[in-house]
Amino acid sequence: MLNDTVIRIILGILLILFIPGYSLIAALFPKKNDLDGIERTALSFGLSIAVTPLIGLLLNYTPFGIRLEPVLLSLSIFTVVMSFIAYIRRWKLPEEERFSINFKYYFNRINKSFKEESRKDKVLSIILAISIVLAISATAYVIAAPKEGEKFTEFYILGSDGKASNYPVNLTAGQTGNVTVGIVNHEYSTVNYELIIKLNNQTINDKNITLSNNETYGQPFTFTPSTYGQNQKLEFELYKLPDSSTSYRSLHLWINVG
Repeated sequence: MLNDTVIRIILGILLILFIPGYSLIAALFPKKNDLDGIERTALSFGLSIAVTPLIGLLLNYTPFGIRLEPVLLSLSIFTVVMSFIAYIRRWKLPEEERFSINFKYYFNRINKSFKEESRKDKVLSIILAISIVLAISATAYVIAAPKEGEKFTEFYILGSDGKASNYPVNLTAGQTGNVTVGIVNHEYSTVNYELIIKLNNQTINDKNITLSNNETYGQPFTFTPSTYGQNQKLEFELYKLPDSSTSYRSLHLWINVG
């Protein structure tokens, strides 16, 4: 429901760049006199920037790897654990020594300071507040609606081991060859493709594929040459519909059948 919205982006930025560091600071400095508000805020951003890459580095040496779900889960676990430690440490302190955010106190303090300012200072304060709101709004807009980059489609074939090597180019008649056909849509819109595979100019597979932006298609494909001969051409032609007359991307392998 929140996908591709400003709220999702803001929450994501907070989770990565502020909350982990703040929870760590809260666990390390539970007393209100340990640090002032500005120091806590600055250190929260700084430690988040340090903690997030370290978690990613650790994940790189696990079977999970650096992917969205493991990173978010690890950051969430780290934040929950640090928050729990902070809660325990604050609970053990006398109530008057515990750090807490008194929103009413800060609001009244700002309101009082604003009333005591001269008319000129009030105008400058209002202009500054408006400038900050506009800057935050512009930043949110840039993040939420980034400029489109180059539009293109990735089209590739991989060998039987899932790498760009060990292609089945030397076969015997009747032997099955295996490849993986991959398509990645970077067209910034949903695209209908037609994939046609030919062997010696004869169509052996014809498939329509619909991919949304940044969606990936990857499927194994098997073929069995029935005739002997050298340099038999296995063609992979990708059409971007509705244009079905000119191939948008094309690849080929030369197959030797002995």
